[in-house]
Amino acid sequence: MEAMAEHLGRSGLRYPPKSVPSSQLLTNHASLRLPPNLQPLQFPSHVHANDISPLAKTVCDILARASPEEIEASLDSTEIPANPILVEEVLKYSYNYPTSAVKFFRWAGQKHKHSAIAWNLMVDLLGKNQAFDQMWDAIRSMKREGALSMATFASVFSSYCSAGRVNEAVMSFDVMDQYGVEQDTVAVNSILSAICAEDMQTMRASEVYDKIKGKIPPDGDTFSILLEGWEKEGNVDKAKNTFGEMVACIGWSLQNMSAYDAFLTTLVRGSHAEEAIKFLQVMKGKNCLPGLKFFSTALDILSKSDDSHNCILLWDIVVGSGLMPSLFMYNQMIGLLCKNDDTDNAFRLLDEMVFHGAFPDSLTYNMIFECLVKNKKVREAAKFFVEMIKNELPPTHSNCSMAISMFFNGDDPETGVDIWNYMIDNCFLHLDASANALLLGLCTLGRFSELRKFAEDMFDRRINIYESTREKLMDALYKAERRNARDTYDFLSRRWRA
Repeated sequence: MEAMAEHLGRSGLRYPPKSVPSSQLLTNHASLRLPPNLQPLQFPSHVHANDISPLAKTVCDILARASPEEIEASLDSTEIPANPILVEEVLKYSYNYPTSAVKFFRWAGQKHKHSAIAWNLMVDLLGKNQAFDQMWDAIRSMKREGALSMATFASVFSSYCSAGRVNEAVMSFDVMDQYGVEQDTVAVNSILSAICAEDMQTMRASEVYDKIKGKIPPDGDTFSILLEGWEKEGNVDKAKNTFGEMVACIGWSLQNMSAYDAFLTTLVRGSHAEEAIKFLQVMKGKNCLPGLKFFSTALDILSKSDDSHNCILLWDIVVGSGLMPSLFMYNQMIGLLCKNDDTDNAFRLLDEMVFHGAFPDSLTYNMIFECLVKNKKVREAAKFFVEMIKNELPPTHSNCSMAISMFFNGDDPETGVDIWNYMIDNCFLHLDASANALLLGLCTLGRFSELRKFAEDMFDRRINIYESTREKLMDALYKAERRNARDTYDFLSRRWRA
């Protein structure tokens, strides 16, 4: 214990605690040293006129511009009442100039007793600027004033951990009961959260938890913090161990949803989707399925890896249990199925959408239509085109051009012509690709009279007929041994020359 006390003294912690008279509080403010990335006496750039009251802005202007020796006189000259609310507001905007903030804090303390919030802000300001000796001076004064709380130590933990001094954060936890603040589950969660907030420190947090858990019982938040840390680091094995301990320790509960989300996301992101599905089935039996957060994240991960099989399993478990996916999630799922040519399941989801309050939009229909066209499913695509028009969600111009070519090559030219006529009747803006597809389709089938009629209309509409299309048409018409082919050839020749 003596060795520990000696170490705490060197690191800025005093053991056992001692009171500091108000007259001596924070008197060594001039010795503050800032990290190189913080510039003192600069008004924070993020502060806007609408964010801060006029009185607080006046004080912040003084703190930002006056030298430390001039601050008290400048504040006195304003005759601003240093009420607790003003002090709290000023401190929130004073993190970039701690020396001046300390001067202001002492000046205001001579006029009004500080609130617990103001004290906590000062502790946080000093800690975030790594002025740890002064931070502990403030904490001892807070103890004397009866203003200490768990929030104070949560700030201490965060400041030490963000400075890369995790050991000091842990030692602060070890001595907090000496300052009259209980080492309870909330305190444990605060220290674990502060450690896990830093990169690759979850193992250290786990070690702290292992040391404490025999004396202070964990709760769902304890395991959520650790599991979210393993998720951030992608450590599947540690996540499994922690999850197993959580179930053994506190059982199953819907209140632990964030822990379940983190654990399952770790599995899916770590390419263990099959295990995640198995856990989901167990959790469904416990009535503890995760929420939309996990579902949306997992869907995104599996979609990017083209894992439509596990996506369907995941979807059926979660949606079958009453979850209501959004339109975005339906489109994401249907897009993945169409990418993998699984139109059966795509149609199944399309049919069930409205029952879950998600109404298909143009993207929904066009993904399915494009899949049908690419897979040359002529009859299904023709029927689906009619449904799209009926629901006033027509194909895109790119899907129209692909569909026209597919229908002409698939022995259903009439639907190809219907698509073109629909585009004309509804004033589509982009017609070139579809027009060229229509002309080539008619030419291939030897329907030269219709070719001439549509081409004449296209000329009148100033639609661009590609050079490659011209060459194919003229070559086919020149070789055809039919009179209407020769007439069409001559007509096109005249129009193109004109």
